Amino acid sequence: MDDLKLLSSTGFSLPSGAYLIGSLLFGVIGFAAWRYGRSTSRTPVKWIGIALMIYPYAIDETWVLYTAGAALCCAMFVWRRQD
Repeated sequence: MDDLKLLSSTGFSLPSGAYLIGSLLFGVIGFAAWRYGRSTSRTPVKWIGIALMIYPYAIDETWVLYTAGAALCCAMFVWRRQD
């Protein structure tokens, strides 16, 4: 319990369970998109996959994490369909 007080006093806080699940979910989707884009030579899909894996490190709020992840997944779906 004292470790949590020390962590809070330094300005850090632990992420919620929903944030951790979303981060893991979008990271796995991003890795799959990156592999798909690399194997099919679709550069936009590959870069969207990289963005899906990296962006959770820059986002603090859970609702922003899910909104940005959904938008990137939609963009990946659109780019995947275009030849």
